[in-house]
Amino acid sequence: MTSFDLVWPEQGPALIGVGIGPGDPSLVTLRAVWVLESAQVVIAPATSLASVGRAEAVVREVAPEATCERVVFVMEVDTDARNAALAAVVSCVIAHLDNGERVAFVTLGDPNVYSTFSSVAEGVAAQRPAVAVATVPGIMAFQELAARSGTVVVDGDERLVLIPAHREIGAITAAALADPQTAVVVYKGGRRVAELAVAAAAAGRLDGAVLGELLGLSGERLCPLADVITDGRPVTYLSTVIVPPRRPAASTADPL
Repeated sequence: MTSFDLVWPEQGPALIGVGIGPGDPSLVTLRAVWVLESAQVVIAPATSLASVGRAEAVVREVAPEATCERVVFVMEVDTDARNAALAAVVSCVIAHLDNGERVAFVTLGDPNVYSTFSSVAEGVAAQRPAVAVATVPGIMAFQELAARSGTVVVDGDERLVLIPAHREIGAITAAALADPQTAVVVYKGGRRVAELAVAAAAAGRLDGAVLGELLGLSGERLCPLADVITDGRPVTYLSTVIVPPRRPAASTADPL
């Protein structure tokens, strides 16, 4: 039995959340490709039915024969518009499941970390509790940013805090920055990244901190976080920041 055999049940409908990484098709796993190719339908969220979302664009590249169905998902949290959009997506998924289909729902990054899939899966489970639900892990944006920038995120006894900053740079972020042994990864910073950069500087944590936007896509940006303070360029909502732990400088003394 391969790891692929553990994804779909032997028979009957199923819903699989598939992480496809930060946006570069080369970072999609073999297991994810297998699920996309074997699903009866691939549900791809987008901001509009008239435009191809980033997730769908990746699917078209890695699994061109897959049957994609685009659905609209509203990113703003705790709003009537988001609740209505989520209900429509859940109804769409359930319609396919009721036809006995195997449904793959694609999401950027990993389906179990700040993903739209968790809300969809919860809605489906509430209405069709007997349907099998599973996930395929995906590479996360901060892992790609760490690799591209040569950043060691954590080592030894260091800790990692992952924070979404779409609302505010609050007390949790401040407390994490205050601990030099804690690596701070911030998602969805957008217009708050400049505020984060100032907070990191005040905590003496700007050295080695990096920003990544649209990694692997047109218009990507990878730069020191300090650049946000000096250049004034706007930062996209889907951005990632890594503030590594503050480590002692390597010794330059001659070996004994």
